[in-house]
Amino acid sequence: MLMQKSQPGDKKIFLTKKFTFDAAHKLLNHKGKCKNLHGHTYGLEVTVEGEVDESTGMIMDFDDMKEIVESSVLEKLDHQYINDIVQISTAENIIQWMWERLFERFKEHNVRLFMLKLGETPSSFVTYKLEKYEN
Repeated sequence: MLMQKSQPGDKKIFLTKKFTFDAAHKLLNHKGKCKNLHGHTYGLEVTVEGEVDESTGMIMDFDDMKEIVESSVLEKLDHQYINDIVQISTAENIIQWMWERLFERFKEHNVRLFMLKLGETPSSFVTYKLEKYEN
């Protein structure tokens, strides 16, 4: 069987970095105990997709990724009352707020924001994923 050599663009490379931050919120219009003020140590996974730069061997430097996430999202949310930023502060709404702040910033670095995963607890999280990309 003859194996065909892969071409540039045949394979996608994904880069993921994990972050944590602490914040408080309460769920408006909720009947359970989360209607009361409470806090989480949130876990955030950020995944970007791109082509490997032949000169650096990377799609993006982890330090650049960290700077983007910290300045665009974490500095605004860490140790804050999230309802002041995202009024209906469900994990679903928070992750959409994050996506809106990160998507263009990563494009500036020639990578695409592919997926965000936000966890309120180790067993409860929400995922926001790019389905198709248009320039």
